Amino acid sequence: MNDWYSASDSPELVEFGPVRGVGVTGLGEPAGTEHMAAIHTLYAVAAPLLADALPALEGRWWVEDDRPPLTVPRSQWRWHLFLRLPESVEPARVDEARQATGLNSAARVQLVMFTEGRCVQVMHHGSYDDEPETLARMDAFMAKQGFVSNGLHHEIYLSDIAETDTAKMRTILRQPVRAA
Repeated sequence: MNDWYSASDSPELVEFGPVRGVGVTGLGEPAGTEHMAAIHTLYAVAAPLLADALPALEGRWWVEDDRPPLTVPRSQWRWHLFLRLPESVEPARVDEARQATGLNSAARVQLVMFTEGRCVQVMHHGSYDDEPETLARMDAFMAKQGFVSNGLHHEIYLSDIAETDTAKMRTILRQPVRAA
């Protein structure tokens, strides 16, 4: 099994079993008002559940449109934000943490589990705006290996999402795949 929080600088084939954590679903531009409010709420719920450092924020992205995703206006992008939790965190503790925030928006945060299975992934260095170049490298690797997309595009933000020094920004880009 591969390490969830590491990736090569070159596209690679990996496989992951089920993961569990708290998540929230929404619609809107990355770093827009809705997106940032959801991140704030997600961290408010997760913080009391974890004794040590919080895990990296993750986002799974999609569009409900026939056009290629990067041509769809960002205001129409859909996302699941996710923070991984240890298996030892009981569902009742998640309920308690939601209530303890005092935020109405905390009701949107759910305990979730998903399995990505076989994926192509790569470490992206730099600005989120430069991801299309890295995604193109992933697509070329997938085509060469005989794979097609089979699930939601997944990003793991290893750098603080507020980081402005692009030289310090690192994001794992992950795409579930299946044989073509």
